[in-house]
Amino acid sequence: MVKQLSWKVGGQQGEGIESTGEIFSIALNRLGYYLYGYRHFSSRIKGGHTNNKIRVSTTQTRSVSDDLDILVAFDQETIDVNYKELHEKGIIIADSKFDPKKPEDTNALMFSVPFTQLATDLGTSLMKNMVAVGATCAVLNLDIQVFEEVVQEIFGRKGQAVVDKNMEAIKAGYDFTKEQLNTDTGLMELDQADGKKRMFMIGNDAIALGALAAGSRFMAAYPITPASEIMEYLIKKLPELGGTVIQTEDEIAAATMAIGANYAGVRAFTASAGPGLSLKMESIGLSGMTETPLVVIDTQRGGPSTGLPTKQEQSDLMAMIYGTHGEIPKIVMAPSTVQEAFYDTAEAFNLAEEYQCPVILLSDLQLSLGKQTVEPLEFDKVEIRRGKLQSDLPEIENKEYFKRYELTNDGISPRVIPGMKHGIHHVTGVEHDESGKPSESAANRNSQMDKRFRKIENIKFDMPVYKNAPHEEADLLLVGFNSTRGAIEEAMERIEADGIKVNHAHIRLIHPFPTDDLLPLVQSAKKVVVVENNATGQLANIIKMNVGFANKIVKYNKYDGNPFLPHEIHTKCKELF
Repeated sequence: MVKQLSWKVGGQQGEGIESTGEIFSIALNRLGYYLYGYRHFSSRIKGGHTNNKIRVSTTQTRSVSDDLDILVAFDQETIDVNYKELHEKGIIIADSKFDPKKPEDTNALMFSVPFTQLATDLGTSLMKNMVAVGATCAVLNLDIQVFEEVVQEIFGRKGQAVVDKNMEAIKAGYDFTKEQLNTDTGLMELDQADGKKRMFMIGNDAIALGALAAGSRFMAAYPITPASEIMEYLIKKLPELGGTVIQTEDEIAAATMAIGANYAGVRAFTASAGPGLSLKMESIGLSGMTETPLVVIDTQRGGPSTGLPTKQEQSDLMAMIYGTHGEIPKIVMAPSTVQEAFYDTAEAFNLAEEYQCPVILLSDLQLSLGKQTVEPLEFDKVEIRRGKLQSDLPEIENKEYFKRYELTNDGISPRVIPGMKHGIHHVTGVEHDESGKPSESAANRNSQMDKRFRKIENIKFDMPVYKNAPHEEADLLLVGFNSTRGAIEEAMERIEADGIKVNHAHIRLIHPFPTDDLLPLVQSAKKVVVVENNATGQLANIIKMNVGFANKIVKYNKYDGNPFLPHEIHTKCKELF
């Protein structure tokens, strides 16, 4: 019996690799196991190697595993590309169709199972993925009936005959492989899970749910990997709540539509990835100058230009803080788990309205598209705060315009929606006075700039830094943001086992930077290792600018398109001691 295992299915894009992983993982999630999945795929619709690696555990896990227990291969390339991940007792389950060959430098056990032939005998080769699921069940000694509910949900609309055929395919794969095992027990039987019902979702789904819970009823966006699932989810859900999604002609239109909707009083947002954010920058500046709330989701991916559109990277950090021309107040957030992605998205709408500025929520491809087990979300924790949005206004003396940009002590001016009685004012992207009228006065420029930046001097954000700091004085402080949290947490346990005292800080509020929260941890550590998926150490540089102690900071960067593995961080840290 094992407490966790790692399973990967691979083949050519378009062969049903994703659906194979989906069916396998949904069924195990419903048994109460914790799962973490990560897809490797190409930026094309069909063809090219793809794989789906899924970690199954009896305890919470938030990281891709170092090694591999079971590799399900639909072609030889899958074996050739992935076999080195297999540990000594690993298993390859391969389709007999391509006459699979096991590399000489692996001790893994290989079973050749006729996925395609068994599926064809049942009516169509398309069911070969179900045969593969059945073969996996045999190796794990899983009852195939646990998949019946999932198969019913996925194929039920096509009729019971299709459901029955797919279950037959699972059974065929199970029976054939069981005979090869020549034993009544599986080779890698999992410990029993707790049976609790939990959600199983990608970060983009959580972001979309967070927007719904926050009361957002309008999204304007242009499709782009890895942000498109947010739009696709809301296209189905928003109309049910009286809202809508508009697929715009480009990213510029998406940002300006969202600004217009927010100006009209609707909670609206847009989402994109690095290339799209570059196009939105002028509009984000407009949001800052007009003090119109705007929530922008940036799902980071490999860059620059088209770069690595389907691979992991965290290289938009500096652009999101400093990318706009001129200087405006903005808030940049970075959730590190699917749960945080839900709650932080909801909070982003509150912050945008309270501080009347653009709020950028950073995700990355691993967090946005990695599918994982999530404890039930608590919707009653989500509150809606609309800041200084006025519901009515007293009559203004002398028929003066409403002071939309009034100079206030906290820098936040009263806000109205268009058409409100006594609320008439100018709105312009040029510098303006308190009523919005254009002004190039030097004194006015100073007062309005100072007013805008006063808004974010005292941002109220719950837990700007996630801390796991068991030591008052540590040998090592590990720091990261977004999806690196799981790998860091796992590496931390191994480093502690080596006798090194380790603390961990994960930055959730990137800008304004939470210096006061991070400073004590940096001061009390001998070394600080900043783990991030980019080439230049952007977070490390931001820490140096805001916290100091540059002599303590060690950059650990990975920018090959792949997420960090726990053993990589462990190895790097051991080298320092």
